[in-house]
Order: sequence, then C-alpha cells, then structure tokens
Amino acid sequence: MAKKTILLVEDDPDDEMLTRMALEENHLMNEIVVAHDGAEALDYLFGGGKYAGRDLTDLPQVVLLDLKLPKLNGLDVLRAIRADDRTRLLPVVILTSSNEETDLLAGYNLGVNSYVLKPVDFHQFTEAVKQLGLYWLLLNVPLPGDNR
Repeated sequence: MAKKTILLVEDDPDDEMLTRMALEENHLMNEIVVAHDGAEALDYLFGGGKYAGRDLTDLPQVVLLDLKLPKLNGLDVLRAIRADDRTRLLPVVILTSSNEETDLLAGYNLGVNSYVLKPVDFHQFTEAVKQLGLYWLLLNVPLPGDNR
C-alpha cells in the first residue's frame, strides 16, 4: 500500500508545529510535507523549483491549505490545483483562521472539499486535526486506481 502523505501549506511556524503535534498525538504518523508559501506548494505538486524531478504521480492523500500565504494566496493555489487535470480531484481542505464569508464562498466555488476554521484553543485545534486526519487518511475512499 502506498504511503499517505499530507501536504501542509502553512506559513506560520506555530500552526505548523501544532498541526504536527496534533497528528502525532493522535497516532497519525503519515509523512508531512510542508510548503511555507503558495508558490512552494505548487512547486511540490507540479515538480518545480527544489522539487524538480520529483515523481509527480506520487500525490498527497490530502492538502491542508491555509488561505493567508506569502507569494501566492491559498485561493490562487486552489485555483491552480483545480485547473490541472493531474490534481483537479486532489482532496483539498482549507484550514484557516479566516471566517470571512467571501473566503468561504470563494473556496467552495473553486472546488474545495472542506473548509475548517482553526480553533484558537490547543485542545480544540488538536481535536479538529485529529478528525481531519481520521477522515481523510483512514475513512475516505479514494478514487479507484488512485496512486495515493
């Protein structure tokens, strides 16, 4: 069985650390690839920059995508993911502190699979990440023939 990688697109080191801790605390020991801005996320997915030569058939099981990112914001990343045949069905979860209705509507209009607000409290954040991990890594059934 192929490994189930998580692509975490997060520029805040504290949120990155909390996400890693929450996954580990809940025994979800999948490989986590972290992109610290939107451009790096697209480089990972499409083999650009430092990811040139990467096996592009090895897609992550899920992308956890922040919205407020440097270089390229999360909605632009989502737009690029959905515009490419190789990644258009890739599960993407927006994990953000933005509860602005315009961001929520834009995310769903661009085809996000889920929109989750980051809880401020550590225990609530841990529980939210646990539920995301359990669903997308263990319960969700990927497309037939999916190499993830």
